[in-house]
Amino acid sequence: QGFVTQQSHFQSTTSLHAVQNGLTSLPKGLSPFEKSLSKSLDLQGTFRTLAATALDRALQDNLLKCEIEFPPLAGGDQSKSQFDDYDNISELNANRDFCVQLAPLLQTKFRPNKDIWFILPDDKECELAKTEWKGQRYQSACRFTSIRAALTAVLDSSTSSSSGGGTEQKGQMALAWGSTLASTLDKLQGGDGILADSSTLDDLSVNDNDSPRLHLVCQPGNGGPVEDWINTKQLHVSAGGTVPTCIVNGALDKVRDGYYPGIFFPALAATTSFYQEFQAVFFLKPLVDKGLYGWVYRVYPEPWQVILQTATTVERGGQSEVKVEDTVALVSETRPSYQEAVQALIQAAS
Repeated sequence: QGFVTQQSHFQSTTSLHAVQNGLTSLPKGLSPFEKSLSKSLDLQGTFRTLAATALDRALQDNLLKCEIEFPPLAGGDQSKSQFDDYDNISELNANRDFCVQLAPLLQTKFRPNKDIWFILPDDKECELAKTEWKGQRYQSACRFTSIRAALTAVLDSSTSSSSGGGTEQKGQMALAWGSTLASTLDKLQGGDGILADSSTLDDLSVNDNDSPRLHLVCQPGNGGPVEDWINTKQLHVSAGGTVPTCIVNGALDKVRDGYYPGIFFPALAATTSFYQEFQAVFFLKPLVDKGLYGWVYRVYPEPWQVILQTATTVERGGQSEVKVEDTVALVSETRPSYQEAVQALIQAAS
């Protein structure tokens, strides 16, 4: 499969954006062996810088389906790894904050016309995001909205544009039974059924002057209803398939790898081929197996890396100190399978 294996050793103290052998090295302090160091670093800021540069390059290359995946709670005084306990709300809040701060970094291509649609799973999350992030720098960088509102705007626009004649093929929104029940109960009590202050959502008037546009979708599906994944696909398709979609920490592997059995989730299964077409522009996922620890890593347009991390204790100045060494175990033009990645770690460790 075109794999090129090479062994290169880095110190975890390497510069945050160092490039060795043409490959971006791991950010320092990322290892679980250096938890105290991780708590003193803004790893999320480093991830954003790398992701913004990679996404900008991908958009210049006309990629239309992009994904960003990383540990959302790594770094800072509350740093957590996959070995720690955390709840879905903390994860969603971290992903939301990451996206809000990512949008201004994409200003060269999008900000002048406010053409980034920052799309959260639901209206309530959008309301909370605008409450938490009131600064002009953030609210002027994108349009805060939800999957429901974005898809509704695009479907309404396509209906209007086709009203002059011809056969219209209008898509539909998939509704989660839980939210449908809650919405119905809200309407029975005199509400609008939206379950949030929809006035806080930004206007999504769609017209020819809105191009170019980017749909920046925050954590659809993961920890929420599977309909989020279905509606995110519908949004992309209903927008003509020409508006770039970038999904942040959407756990797309769950869809691609059949985590949800197709016999029970046929509508979700129908999205598999769509999500298999997504390109990872910034991807950082831990890999733990056979007593070894490492990462699957990519910064677009570079190839994929599998990186082994090993820790040793050294004596310095009469004190014990943990030294972390990064070993590039595998470089590949295509994403390695789990088995291939683990085998690369084993070979690098031997």
